[in-house]
Amino acid sequence: EIEMALKIGNRNQYSFLPPVIDKYVGEDDPVRVYDAFVETLDFEKIGIDINNNKVGNSSYDPKAMMKLLVYGYSYGIRSSRKLERATKHNLSFIWLMGDLKPDHKTIANYRKNNKKALKEVLVQSAQLCMELNLIDGNILFLDGSKIRGNSSINKTRTKEGLEKQLKQIEEMVEELLKESEKIDKLEEGQTVKLTEELSTTQSRKKKIEEAIKKIKETENRNINITDNESVMIKGRQGTHSGYNAQMVVDEKNGLIVSSNVVSKSNDLGQFSREIKNANEVLGKKCKTACADAGYFDLKDLNELAKEEIEIIVPNTKQAAHNPKEITIYDKENFKYDKEKDIYICPEGKELRFKRTKEKSKCHEYIIKNKSDCLNCKNYGNCTESNSGRTITRSVYEDLKEKLSKVYDSEEGKKVYKLRKSKVELPFGHIKRNLNGGYFLLKGQDGANAEMSINCSCFNIVRMIKLLGGVCQFIKEIKKIKLKYA
Repeated sequence: EIEMALKIGNRNQYSFLPPVIDKYVGEDDPVRVYDAFVETLDFEKIGIDINNNKVGNSSYDPKAMMKLLVYGYSYGIRSSRKLERATKHNLSFIWLMGDLKPDHKTIANYRKNNKKALKEVLVQSAQLCMELNLIDGNILFLDGSKIRGNSSINKTRTKEGLEKQLKQIEEMVEELLKESEKIDKLEEGQTVKLTEELSTTQSRKKKIEEAIKKIKETENRNINITDNESVMIKGRQGTHSGYNAQMVVDEKNGLIVSSNVVSKSNDLGQFSREIKNANEVLGKKCKTACADAGYFDLKDLNELAKEEIEIIVPNTKQAAHNPKEITIYDKENFKYDKEKDIYICPEGKELRFKRTKEKSKCHEYIIKNKSDCLNCKNYGNCTESNSGRTITRSVYEDLKEKLSKVYDSEEGKKVYKLRKSKVELPFGHIKRNLNGGYFLLKGQDGANAEMSINCSCFNIVRMIKLLGGVCQFIKEIKKIKLKYA
């Protein structure tokens, strides 16, 4: 047998780091890409002031702090304490920060105080992709995914529960105030304790009052006391408190154009707004917008149809894995005469317009002669009503038929087939590779800021690959900077 020697480390062996920090990382180290990317950002445009002539205590360079966050998030390091540690122990972070070592409080405050600015980072990331001809903006894909918030589901309350809790706290405050009247008889230590208890109770009361106000303003049935902008979300891991993250991806290279985080547990009503937001980033209208059946809301889709954008969104029947078999009694077998505004049943009888239901935005049609239904051989199967068969037609029925044809077309099927590989892949990367399955910041602005950074990190990784590596990426960035210098 051949014996193999062991490799044993030696902590007393001399080792020399390069004499300058710039040599700590190689020319093709990915950290150089993140440095170059942040240098291209227009900080004035995103709302961060860089002024070297400020009066007062010196502060850390906003660009360096941005680099720290973007690079940290790209490797799943998001905690302010872990980022602080990385600036002291990780050579690539030391190089990136130029040996600056902000403490965790400074890092946390920078992230907290620049939420809206961080949201704009993705916009400039997408515009950089456009400058590099990596996004063309012709076909856009939209999808949503539930992401946990920084709040416990156990802190979710209904309006009734909050009102009951408020009543209990008001009684506690009243008791504490009565007790404070006897304050002169108490010892000093007890006085301090009573004051602190009263302050804490009044703080809880204020928090609950704000939650009750918020629940009245929104359509939500319940609210989370810790983060009152989060909602109950259901996913494969169970029910949690969190947000619905929306993402729009370009078809050409699967790069993210825009993202948004909404306080809603489903995707209905999000389609037109998210595509319009993406079009604003692109500076033009896309030709085609595609999403799954979760976005099939005719009123919302109509908003985008007005702009003459082709929409590929299947209805629930088209998306069903096991579609229900159509029988002779189904609405699909009733012919609509647009000129006369009537429906004709399979037996040739007319259903005339009766009324418009404002709430459901539907026209209602009823059999002209109810005796036609009552004496029909299909009575009992087609309808059991004594008034005869009725049919409802959405005010957006023409749009529904048009969308159905577009989805069923060969081109429609081809585009829809691309959806999964384009828009679901970034969510997988963010949740698994970037450790982005939950948000650290509370509130919608905080969640939006983190989502923007995660999406920008995804775009950067894709750009490195598409442009042929780190060095080529930096070369292309320099060309753009010279172009606008």
